[in-house]
Amino acid sequence: MSASPIEVVGQWLQNLLDPDVVNSVVAPDATYVSLNTENAELNKIMPWAGTSHGPQAFLGNLGTMFTRWDNQEFNVTTMFASDENVAVFGGFRYKSKSLAKVVSSPFSILVKVVDEKVTYLQFLEDSYATAASFRKDGSWTVQTEPGTEPFQV
Repeated sequence: MSASPIEVVGQWLQNLLDPDVVNSVVAPDATYVSLNTENAELNKIMPWAGTSHGPQAFLGNLGTMFTRWDNQEFNVTTMFASDENVAVFGGFRYKSKSLAKVVSSPFSILVKVVDEKVTYLQFLEDSYATAASFRKDGSWTVQTEPGTEPFQV
């Protein structure tokens, strides 16, 4: 009996760091997109940001994340599928190990499952908030609209 795409994603979500499970449900050439396709500045803060490939990308990216944050809460609120596409929505709360800052964020995940294998995953969250959990000091001067006064954040 074959597993549906939503069952494959559910199995992965329940076993994020288990190499046996990840290697069994992720295609060897799967694409993993985290937060953006490529942003060198964000990648310095969160090295998993960007595009990577294969089961090792899934294990390595998540493994690195959890060396920097303690996962206090990860809740899937909605998960549904349409053919090979699975959408996952929820929220999480992480605590940075370096500064003990707690951050909460909604998340969304788009997963494509073909022949019972994850072939594509795109993970999105509030990158501003999560990166800020590592912010020790400093500010930005921001001007969001032409002709307006800049402000500090």
